[in-house]
Amino acid sequence: MSIATTIFDRIDSGPLADIIVRQIEDLIVQRVLKEGDRLPSERELAERLNVSRPKLRDALKTLEERGLLAIRHGEGTFVAQLTGQAMQPALIELYARHGRAFFDYLEYRRAQEGLAARLAAERATPTDRVQIERHLATLEEAEARDDLEAAREADVAFHAKITEASHNAMLIHMMASIYDLTRRGVFYNRAHLRTMDGAGKKLLQQHRLIAKTVLSGEPDAAEKAATEHMDFVEKSFRIGMQQVESETIAQKRAAVSGE
Repeated sequence: MSIATTIFDRIDSGPLADIIVRQIEDLIVQRVLKEGDRLPSERELAERLNVSRPKLRDALKTLEERGLLAIRHGEGTFVAQLTGQAMQPALIELYARHGRAFFDYLEYRRAQEGLAARLAAERATPTDRVQIERHLATLEEAEARDDLEAAREADVAFHAKITEASHNAMLIHMMASIYDLTRRGVFYNRAHLRTMDGAGKKLLQQHRLIAKTVLSGEPDAAEKAATEHMDFVEKSFRIGMQQVESETIAQKRAAVSGE
């Protein structure tokens, strides 16, 4: 994805190359610029920053040397892969085969989602609020269409926007890796969760409450809404897994008895 020049600030004086480096680093720290984002062309960026192209090249070269940018000749300049995978593929597959890891994942998310919602209620800007409302509406529309794939993506995107509204750079970067696992369905099979009676409706109500408490600036209520949401997810999965196990046993009994 190419990035608009509007996120960059004009530079009027000072050590130009150093200021350019600092500005782009700040955008990466705050995840305004994300892994894989393509920067504007050299000409566009130089004009926006009000610097010469040689000074811009010096800054981009420094950022490349620091491992923050990848300059691909003929393609452009991109933000490098920085966070990496939360886990290596072999470890992901191992965890996927062992149920305990799934509940460890939920336990971790419960704590982080609660913190993110609390901070978002305290720190969300007007733009953050618009984004949260927009992503909640997208989730509502996907649920109304009963589009499971769109609902899963909208669910993750909604939580990501809450986390971004926390304005805690470390939390945002760490949760980005967790959300990537969630999108791939490594631990959190939302489609399975929604097959339980009333779960889809309940999940949507919970997301609405998280949004409401964050948007109204209620830190305690927002943290409570987020943690109770994750508690519901864990409880529902435990019930669902027990039902599957019980049905498997019942079928085996029926097969043995010839019924």
